[in-house]
Amino acid sequence: MTPNLNHIKIVLVDPSHAGNIGAVARAMKNMGLSSLTLVNPKQFPDQQAVARSAGAHDLLDTAVVVNSLDDAISDASLVIGTSTRARRLSWPALDPVNCANKAMSESCNGNVAIIFGNERVGLTNEQLDKCQFFVTIPVDPEFSSLNLAAAVQIITYELRKTYLGFKQADNSDDQASSLASQSEIQGFFKHLEQVLVAIDFLNPATPKKLMRRLYRLFHRAQLEEKEVNILRGILTSVEKVAGLNPQGARGKKREQK
Repeated sequence: MTPNLNHIKIVLVDPSHAGNIGAVARAMKNMGLSSLTLVNPKQFPDQQAVARSAGAHDLLDTAVVVNSLDDAISDASLVIGTSTRARRLSWPALDPVNCANKAMSESCNGNVAIIFGNERVGLTNEQLDKCQFFVTIPVDPEFSSLNLAAAVQIITYELRKTYLGFKQADNSDDQASSLASQSEIQGFFKHLEQVLVAIDFLNPATPKKLMRRLYRLFHRAQLEEKEVNILRGILTSVEKVAGLNPQGARGKKREQK
């Protein structure tokens, strides 16, 4: 599935300066995003916004203005709020890179809203409650004030970078195969355990937690079909070199010794 930048919208809540709206439009257009939603802007439309957009006035022309945050995010399947400070309550938090990865993945199937609060106070706790995640830009705590357009530029840059990474992977001649099925993975685990027992690496009488740790290792890797085939091929080669039959048992010649 291909990510879609058109499925990601930037939402500005209660923006107080028209110039900041224009600067945000410019930042968005730099990175290929085009969907801008404004919740209760103090001044919009405004010539200052047009001037600060530096040619991105088409985003201002198509910007959607709504009265409430609920209206802004009603069509979004993933909502991410921005916060400049850590929250006392435990809440799913992302850095800009992980935010971009999650947003790009979701954009394959649904709409994503990334919300920025008022320039002075940011998003309120009530507004953040409407988000599944929040993203924090790791600024220097000694000077954490960040311009609204600069914050949008950082997030949209990460979105652009991640989007290009997806496209490069799609266009690569060495495209990844689909993930291995559970039957293929279980077949590999069975083969692996047989070989480990046969080469005396694993004692079936006292297996401890070796196989469980190997299960966890390979599950984290999310093996693809081609990767499972490669690993099975390696195990088969080990069997041949060690004089084992395909079931992982000692060969007859070795049993006679």
